Amino acid sequence: MSTDRIITLHGEQELVQRAGHLFVASHEEFLVAATDLVTFSAGVNAAFREGKRPHVVPGLTMRKLYSRRALADPESLRRLRRIAASGIEVRISDGPIAREAIVIDRRTAILAGAPVRGVRAYTVVQAPEVVDGVRSLFRATWETATSLADCAAPPPPLTEQARDTLRALSAGHTDETGARLLGVSLRTYRRRVAELMATLGASSRFQAGLLARDLLREEVSPAAPR
Repeated sequence: MSTDRIITLHGEQELVQRAGHLFVASHEEFLVAATDLVTFSAGVNAAFREGKRPHVVPGLTMRKLYSRRALADPESLRRLRRIAASGIEVRISDGPIAREAIVIDRRTAILAGAPVRGVRAYTVVQAPEVVDGVRSLFRATWETATSLADCAAPPPPLTEQARDTLRALSAGHTDETGARLLGVSLRTYRRRVAELMATLGASSRFQAGLLARDLLREEVSPAAPR
């Protein structure tokens, strides 16, 4: 494998300076796989601000694949919805993302490394066998992922019992405190929390607590004037 087809860049600024032009070259396919909305945001957004963005041409496929960590808070969900509304296909994987990467036109892969003292290394690869492997991994995960619309569908109407549990979650109470405040057994409280998480589509109690705050805020917001 030729090493001149593999370069390593350090930080988003160097990524934009030395590889930002590759985004413009995309005419067929622009794929992004990321754990959340942090990994590529700074570099990609900076490149786009400089005009280094894929040209929207007939036949261009733009897909973004995230893990459920991208749904961890209401603001991230709103950002994902804006991305989807712009015409980009967005899906959520129930499992972890094996490799955070961008694949451009089947010719270039940009692989993100883990942060070291707050700085990520980005490996730009143009070796066909590596690019094909990364793209195949993306496609396999994409096929089993869920569309954003299905993941982020509005929850069904909540009962007063569910709202009480929401308030306890939103306040960050322990299970023991939540059960005592609601006047139920610890086992019953935990069952209600599990049912509520399933209703909200939350993958963790932390996410459920954030969603709970958002839902409760919407409930108490005054209606807009007609």
